[in-house]
Amino acid sequence: MIKIENLSKSFGRRTLWSGVNLDIERGQTLAFVGPSGSGKSTLLNCLGLLEAPSAGAIKYEGRDITRFGRRSTRGFRRDVLGYLFQNYALIENATVADNLRVAIKPGRGSSNRPRVAIDEALHRVGLAGRGKEKIHVLSGGEQQRVALARLMVKQPELILADEPTGALDHANTVMVVDILEEMSRAGCAVVIATHNDYVRDRCDSVFTVASATTSASPVR
Repeated sequence: MIKIENLSKSFGRRTLWSGVNLDIERGQTLAFVGPSGSGKSTLLNCLGLLEAPSAGAIKYEGRDITRFGRRSTRGFRRDVLGYLFQNYALIENATVADNLRVAIKPGRGSSNRPRVAIDEALHRVGLAGRGKEKIHVLSGGEQQRVALARLMVKQPELILADEPTGALDHANTVMVVDILEEMSRAGCAVVIATHNDYVRDRCDSVFTVASATTSASPVR
């Protein structure tokens, strides 16, 4: 599905990582791990076309997405990607349900899997009956669960999750990982940048992002 070829990222004279080669398959959960500052989030952002690598290629089904123009980039994000950000990326003055509805715009075209109903998604994340509440009244953990429900509604081909359990207790961490795993088993590829040992151990494979001048390397 995704093939990363000899990818590198530099900021001025500093090389964050280089020589990254990695295949990401459908139905796989993959953890990016490494010390703070090693570039896990940056590598995730490159996959999501939020940042550009300094060299190398990221290929989706044979097409180098790093060479996409604005229109193709928008289409890729809309039709293929689903995000689970640290800052939740929700519309704070809108309701919970409205934040989920934006994920089911017509013409997505990339996924043939049935859409998950909004009510069902909210039930799955423990927020049943709260669709009319505004985002800004929710706790950080509740907002993260809304973001997860939005993914369930969208059903993307590739999920990029940046520390998705950082604001959650263990019970909700288990719930998040369970749902991401279910989406993976349904054919989605899931990539998670994490410091959480439990999340790491639940993933199918682990990729250690090394810092400074050392290349990233697979652990298993």
